[in-house]
Amino acid sequence: MYAIIGIIVVFGAVLTGFLMERGHITVLLQFPELLIIGGAGAGTLLVANPLRILKKIGTGALSVFTGKSAYGRERYLATLKMMYELLQKARRGGMLTIESDVEQPEQSPLFQAVPEFVNDHHARDFVCDTLRMVITGGVEAFDMDQMMDLDMEVQHQGAEEPVTALATMADSLPGLGIVAAVLGVVITMGALGGPAEEIGHKVAAALVGTFLGILLCYGLVGPVSQNMAKTSAEEHAYLYVLRVLMLAFIRGQPPVVAVEMGRRAIPAHVRPSFSEVEEACRKHAEPEAAPAQPAAPGTR
Repeated sequence: MYAIIGIIVVFGAVLTGFLMERGHITVLLQFPELLIIGGAGAGTLLVANPLRILKKIGTGALSVFTGKSAYGRERYLATLKMMYELLQKARRGGMLTIESDVEQPEQSPLFQAVPEFVNDHHARDFVCDTLRMVITGGVEAFDMDQMMDLDMEVQHQGAEEPVTALATMADSLPGLGIVAAVLGVVITMGALGGPAEEIGHKVAAALVGTFLGILLCYGLVGPVSQNMAKTSAEEHAYLYVLRVLMLAFIRGQPPVVAVEMGRRAIPAHVRPSFSEVEEACRKHAEPEAAPAQPAAPGTR
């Protein structure tokens, strides 16, 4: 929503300022120039990237305009609660008790409580594959940490591919605007000797090409790629929290300490408070059997 508002502000401010200088809006409506710049930019995108990256670009750009951040405060709180229940179950009954959960996460009641986690195959596989190795045994905590770090690096590189591709396209738009302007100058040179009004119109059309290339670069495509980059960074931060949490448990920390270490790794603007996490974990923790009370003297 904010992305749409931002783009409206950018184009609205530019057009309003142009009109305040008594410019004619029809002069900017140069569809041939827009076709040259937009078509050539889309063509460079097709040449430089395989189909899988093009699909990611489409999905990422669409999410910029239609969705909000998937990694908000509620998501982190629900994840910490889910991981606390999972690790508590493993601590009480042994790692084999969570084998069915990590082998079939779509059918696990613990994971189903957080649909965002189940539907996020990157995070789901990251947790389940790590815990599979823990259940198998024989892997040191240091090696597990290295394994998770490699997994995160590969996923981050994959998430950055569409961002880099779109940013490269944005960088090419000013140059393509100059191409459109040069073509306009060529056309203008062919019209020399004609009416001054016609020559002026062709010169204006040529300059609009440069204007559109710069505006689309810095006012639309560039900001969209930056928004996608921030989404990629949010996903990386989410996986880092899971990594810190699981590594603490693998090193022998109790679930409550592991969850607190994970909470401390959450970005400050979406980090739930200690009391919020404590209340959520206490509310959903498995009830422990109360110890038997000794009989009072003289009673049977």
